[in-house]
Amino acid sequence: MAAIGASLWPAASFPVYRREEPSQTFLKLKASWIPIMPPRFALSVDRVAETTTTAIPPNNGIPSVKVNGEEGTSAEKDKRSENKKDGEELNRRSGWRSYVEQLKEIAKPDGGPPRWFSPLESGSRLDKSPLLLFLPELVKIVEKTVRSEHQQLPNRPIYLVGESLGGCLALAVAAHIPDIDVVLILANPATSFGRSQWQLLTPLLEAMRGPLSLFPPEILSSISGDPLSLLDNLVRGFPLQNTARELLEDLTTFSGSLPVLANILPIETLQWKLKLLKSASAYVNSRLHAIKAQTLILCSGNDRLLPSQQEGERLCQLLPRCELRKFEGSGHFLFLESSVDLVTVIKRASLYRRGKRHDYVSDFLPPTINEVKEVIESNSLINTFTSPVMLSTLEDGTVVRGLAGIPSAGPVLFVGYHMLLGLDLIPLVTQIFMERNILVRGLAHPLVFTRKEIGVVPDLSAFDGFRLMGAVPVGPTSFFKLLSSKSHILLYPGGMREALHRKGEEYKLFWPEQSEFVRMAARFGAKIVPFGTIGEDDVGNFVFDYDDIVKIPPLKSATENLTKDVPKLRTDVVGELGNQPIYVPGFFPKVPGRFYFYFGKPFETEGRKLELKDREKAQELYLEIKSEVERCLDYLKEKRESDPYRSILSRSLYQAIHGFTSEVPTFEI
Repeated sequence: MAAIGASLWPAASFPVYRREEPSQTFLKLKASWIPIMPPRFALSVDRVAETTTTAIPPNNGIPSVKVNGEEGTSAEKDKRSENKKDGEELNRRSGWRSYVEQLKEIAKPDGGPPRWFSPLESGSRLDKSPLLLFLPELVKIVEKTVRSEHQQLPNRPIYLVGESLGGCLALAVAAHIPDIDVVLILANPATSFGRSQWQLLTPLLEAMRGPLSLFPPEILSSISGDPLSLLDNLVRGFPLQNTARELLEDLTTFSGSLPVLANILPIETLQWKLKLLKSASAYVNSRLHAIKAQTLILCSGNDRLLPSQQEGERLCQLLPRCELRKFEGSGHFLFLESSVDLVTVIKRASLYRRGKRHDYVSDFLPPTINEVKEVIESNSLINTFTSPVMLSTLEDGTVVRGLAGIPSAGPVLFVGYHMLLGLDLIPLVTQIFMERNILVRGLAHPLVFTRKEIGVVPDLSAFDGFRLMGAVPVGPTSFFKLLSSKSHILLYPGGMREALHRKGEEYKLFWPEQSEFVRMAARFGAKIVPFGTIGEDDVGNFVFDYDDIVKIPPLKSATENLTKDVPKLRTDVVGELGNQPIYVPGFFPKVPGRFYFYFGKPFETEGRKLELKDREKAQELYLEIKSEVERCLDYLKEKRESDPYRSILSRSLYQAIHGFTSEVPTFEI
């Protein structure tokens, strides 16, 4: 029988395909073989079928919405869209049933050698896209394939995705080829086999050999109901009955597929696979020191087969370039779960790259409609509690509610005030996207992207949503690239000092003395939009701030260690703006108030490139922009006093009467 091994994304394509049809479509992945149980893989199923584009358009690649170009009333289009989404969701959840049906045709002896195969629906690939191989396969076959691909395109990374035993194989290959640029994505790798309960299963399988032989495929085909009931009957009386039930509980997902599974997973096969797991785990663990590859480990919190979370943490300590992502509610077979999409996971971790290093601008893949929806829903609580009021300024100077005054064509630079802990960021980015379909690329502190091997900075996974939505490390290079790509950019000149201000410093700007951004913006003719943001004097009453912390030795020491663990910015700036300490303020949260955003009239720099090369002219414009931000803050502080729905109680009462999706009024403009 031909060994059914890893699937190769055809024509060295990964991970996004663009069809020539009038729709933007991601891969629709089907299943391929993994050890012990049938496989599962990330499902990226037509997630942006409403859009009409074949390439990344301006506006950061966010296309306008259209339902397949069909005519009809708005209600009819909404209905068609709803039906299509229902069909997509059903397709996403087909899982085991779809796999088993395909397996009937795939798992047939043909006398041929082991080979790569590609059971997926796809279109043309992105230009210069890297190669991805989904494992398992034999180490030598994978190594030979990788070396061949690397010889053809030596500057392109090669991705190895391994689940369970496939994770061991991917690590083994990486240990053999430390000279090749390989990216490993390991889902619940079986390197922890020696500490799992699988080793206890061998004697149980020996005892089950007799009973299972009484149930050939013909008899199994007539069995219905819960397969765990059958398993309980088979192992009743054996000491490891409970263990067997836990280990095999995932079988409930394919109760109607026992005939096919009986053909492909007899007791002898399972015994052989357990021996293979044991051997692979021991082999790889002895060679972890040789692995230099960039690695992302995905581990499930509800894995009954292997201690995957503990193993993920162990491997992160041993591998030099390793990150960890945890899926608390997931089981061992991570890629089959409808909530897990491999493409999204890669994008959230900023792992997609076409060259030696990840470029946060050129390697950025715009989020799909579903990905944005998930980010917005995950942050819906803060939008609900703060009920943001958005005001903008039209070209004639008229202030209006909403974001009609924001320029559509980039490059556009938003410059404003940063609230305590940066809580203004989520409502700002999500509201602009929902109302104007504009993706704002934020210039963020390096702690969102990097960390030292050992430190107290929050895990990088805490910032996955920011990276998915296009955040880039703040700096001249990133700023230049975003401006040249005509993006909408968000900049807080006050940075960390403003977001971690102290008692009595609410709504005070901490901007550098020099015009860091004006001349760069003028070089590309960018529109600069100043804005102010206020809430309930931030979000709480200070109990202690940085000035209090430095007076308490244990807290001072912890703050110093935290600051050392964070990459430094503005090292050439003298004073507190160049030495921004990272600390955790203590405060009593307030009853959620309301957030207010006011975008002033844009400053035009088009045609002023030569003029603003002069430092004095650039400094004049810089001070004008800063003054406009302060004016926006003063305007909001005055106006919110007349907002009858400033309190969360009054807003809740209004929505209870008019509907919880209704827009809550505010003060007269």
